[in-house]
Amino acid sequence: MIPASAAREVLVKPSLAPGIAHELRFTVPVGKTVPHLYPESPAFAAMPEVFATGFMVGLIEWACIDAIAPHLEHGEMSLGVHIDLSHDAATPPGMEVVARVVLEEVDGRRLRFSVEAHDAADRICAGRHERFVVDRARFDAGVARKAEA
Repeated sequence: MIPASAAREVLVKPSLAPGIAHELRFTVPVGKTVPHLYPESPAFAAMPEVFATGFMVGLIEWACIDAIAPHLEHGEMSLGVHIDLSHDAATPPGMEVVARVVLEEVDGRRLRFSVEAHDAADRICAGRHERFVVDRARFDAGVARKAEA
């Protein structure tokens, strides 16, 4: 019998290992500000035009996805399963945001990242993000079954 720790080690490519780091640069357009997050919501529509927390979360996920893409097998993808971020400063449209992510831990198919982002003036967020490596075809089949129910 293979010990559980050994079984976890073979679930992902060996190159998918702690220490992988990535930086993603993104200039905030007006369409990624708070009023555009849920335009159906009068409360959101009344908010200031600054980089929305929801879009910031997506930027962090994007950076993590890009970081590990070369280390996934054909047919695999990763899904965000947990996010714990601060949102420390407002970023106006037109300003560049730099997201930096580091893969800190690989536990079977669960990946844990430390993350942060800065604009030209401030650190705008910091925290942790977890993703899970899945087989795309199997995931799509599960979603299809759920939609049919």
